[in-house]
Amino acid sequence: MSRRGGSAFSSSSTAEEVTEGIDGTALTAIVTGASSGIGAETSRVLAMRGVHVIMGVRNMVAAKDVKEAILKEIPIAKVDAMELDLSSMASVRKFASEFISSALPLNILINNAGIFGTPFMLSEDNIELQFATNHMGHFLLTNLLLDTMKKTADESKREGRIVNVTSCGHRLTYRGGIRFDKINDESSYQKFRAYAQSKLANILHANELARRLKEDGVDITANSLHPGLIVTNIHRYYFHHGLASVGKMLLGFALKNTQQGAATTCYVALHPEVRGISGEYFADNKIAKVGSNGRDLELANKLWDFSMSLIK
Repeated sequence: MSRRGGSAFSSSSTAEEVTEGIDGTALTAIVTGASSGIGAETSRVLAMRGVHVIMGVRNMVAAKDVKEAILKEIPIAKVDAMELDLSSMASVRKFASEFISSALPLNILINNAGIFGTPFMLSEDNIELQFATNHMGHFLLTNLLLDTMKKTADESKREGRIVNVTSCGHRLTYRGGIRFDKINDESSYQKFRAYAQSKLANILHANELARRLKEDGVDITANSLHPGLIVTNIHRYYFHHGLASVGKMLLGFALKNTQQGAATTCYVALHPEVRGISGEYFADNKIAKVGSNGRDLELANKLWDFSMSLIK
């Protein structure tokens, strides 16, 4: 694979296509937000390749339906569901504790779940809800599971992979990128910019984590990705920027279905071409250019320290 991001796949490639021929039978993965959309498709395709998939979900009823559909298609699939509300640090801690108690290995962590464009609300931990759910929940989850991933990588002699699903919308964040002193400022809250801020945080988190893992000599990579323009009940938000219905129609050719939308996630999580690549931003199954804030090393380090202070 070219270090500049070349691959044989494109924006129209599906998750099944980018993982064809890959044997994941020795791997265990956690996928958050797996009860619908690209999270459900990611879980299905990883399970198809033999990966033991743990779906971290808020809606256990929906997760049961997804699991049953996967097992109906792939009777030998290894799929489990565990309750996880990323807006609640208590729920994240409970999920991580239960997973660690299971003594399962962990090769792949896919931080996929997210919410979009909510009115101003605070989480139960008194953090603005989009920032709490999209960034802080995943930051804490990753932090709590990192020792398990390190142990798995060491014992299996296989590279661990952490994958943050973000959005090209990260470029539309507030001025300065992350408003550390105004995360909870209702008076200046703009729901779409707050969403973009949380998605920028996903990128910065992956970048800083990649730097730290490399510094520590740990065989785990961390990358972020934009799944594409996808029409699902969750991803309809890609058309929030004042586009009229005519504009939506004109952009229709660029839309991805769920199978295509899950492709880059599965590619970064499983494909051997991505071996050893860390701290990168992917789109359409290739390394892509990230917004300027997403390349800010100082901002990434500051966000790390800020996030650590919040989980403490």
